[in-house]
Amino acid sequence: MKRTQHCNELRPAHAGQTVTLAGWVHSRRDLGGVLFIDLRDREGRTQTVFDPADLPKEVFDAATKLHSESVIQISGKVRARPTGTENSKIPTGQVEVLVKELAVLNEAAPLPFQIDDPEAAARVNEEIRLQYRYLDLRRPEMTRNLRLRSKVAIATRSYMDEQGFLEVETPTLFKSTPEGAREFLVPNRREPGTFYALPQSPQQFKQILMVSGVERYFQLARCYRDEDLRADRQPEFTQVDIEMSFIDREDIYSLIEGLLKRVWKTALNVDVPTPFKRLSFDEALNRWGIDKPDTRFGMELVDFTEEFRASSFKVFAGAIAAGGVVKAINARGLAGATQGQIETMTETAKSFGAKGLAYIKVEKGADGATVEWKSPIVKFFTEAEKQALTTKLEIQEGDLILFAADQWLNACEILGKIRLYCADVLKAQGKLTIDPNRFDFLWVVEFPLLGFDREQNRWYSSHHPFTAPVAEDIPLLKTDPKKVRGQHYDIVVNGVELGGGSIRIHQPDVQKTIFEELLQIPPDETKLRFGYMLEAFKYGAPPHGGIALGFDRLIAILCGTSSIRDVIAFPKTAKGTCLMTDSPSPVSARQLRDLYLEVKAAKKE
Repeated sequence: MKRTQHCNELRPAHAGQTVTLAGWVHSRRDLGGVLFIDLRDREGRTQTVFDPADLPKEVFDAATKLHSESVIQISGKVRARPTGTENSKIPTGQVEVLVKELAVLNEAAPLPFQIDDPEAAARVNEEIRLQYRYLDLRRPEMTRNLRLRSKVAIATRSYMDEQGFLEVETPTLFKSTPEGAREFLVPNRREPGTFYALPQSPQQFKQILMVSGVERYFQLARCYRDEDLRADRQPEFTQVDIEMSFIDREDIYSLIEGLLKRVWKTALNVDVPTPFKRLSFDEALNRWGIDKPDTRFGMELVDFTEEFRASSFKVFAGAIAAGGVVKAINARGLAGATQGQIETMTETAKSFGAKGLAYIKVEKGADGATVEWKSPIVKFFTEAEKQALTTKLEIQEGDLILFAADQWLNACEILGKIRLYCADVLKAQGKLTIDPNRFDFLWVVEFPLLGFDREQNRWYSSHHPFTAPVAEDIPLLKTDPKKVRGQHYDIVVNGVELGGGSIRIHQPDVQKTIFEELLQIPPDETKLRFGYMLEAFKYGAPPHGGIALGFDRLIAILCGTSSIRDVIAFPKTAKGTCLMTDSPSPVSARQLRDLYLEVKAAKKE
């Protein structure tokens, strides 16, 4: 027998035809002595019928012994299902195959978890599903995710080809450049004591490609970071890596908007409106308290610095006198927040260095008729201050007002975190509804080029050290670095950062200034780590820039899942392990000897 159709292909027009199908036993039902087996392959399911009246006894007996997920092949005649037995939930639900022949290709052992029931499978501990990932991937939901991932990869390559880009593979054995996340090191057997590093990104290679005259490069690049994992992080991941010569930021915006428009249309048949909204870094922090804002709901931050500058509430007035700000949000409908929820928000504020969290619950008074502001801080407010809060926050009964009084960035970030927590609570209570099919795309731009580390008393790159400053701000590099704006940009959708990039420094003298004078990298270390780049830039580096999109994160959004593990065929756990292959694992003494390595016991703390 040779397969003639897949299991999602048969329709009423095939009635009367003899077909051969192959796949896995999805489910089995015995109804009045007649056996019904749903046969499943990658494409879908078909109901097959084993009637003992039409089959040799040994064939029927073999069918009755089949376990779920056994691999079989059947041949038989297609017929319409009897009236009233159709299954509208599957495309093949109007027909069935009356089996004449059966071949058991591989008998399955009893399963460690159920596959044919989506709800039951979803309740299985994730570690069990990762241990038996080959079974987990048979679930239609997972097959759909992998199919969509492949579809988007093809669409990405097609779009980039149309735009004149060359797909170039860059090395995955690189030199160690220890800044940012930790690297995975690879020992070099040929020269003991030397190491490769797995690349955190192809950043330096793609800039060298621009010096090489490639002009337009892209790659679905594998990248590696030895860092603590979360739902949206893995030690190895894929990014859509892009670099272009002779362009400015507007060219990047246009290119990526076109790419995402193509991807959303291909994956979801959704027409994404372009151009995307643009927000400056300052505006994003001022309004939403985060540089990747979810703009699908309100609860925006409101500034009250001027209103409380002379306040008798010393916490607010003191913060302002120290050069800080007072900001507030209205978590509408959350006046009934529990003590536990208030404590969670307070701990969030404390994690940013605040001493506590000021808040007001707006609730009915004891008489049941009046509305009261319940908070120990209200007694310090003047009528003018109360009126300003009422007007600017549109305060109503049932609201919870939350404050942050601190330096500007800290105050914004405190309320930004609390805003997202409040949104989760309100969604769980049914008081905030967000359309899952709504996609709010935006660019965050005008980031500061540098940040200052007070503990180390040095500047650091807020993006990476290859980011170009805004041209008119270059003189400020030596006089007032904090005012220098960087030419970098992030693309955000629904509060998720899809990717980021920048226009690069292409002048060797400016790059050297950034390395040595601002980032305080010694000249000999600059030469050791980046000497080949500075050397290459001497020979005609064109103006260039690029971006990298997190491909796993992008697919997770399209699939509607919060974890990128659901869209990667063989992901690692939160501890960075592969439960299916039991890796990482020890290696033999001989392997270590060949690499001139010795493993020492970890010191007990």
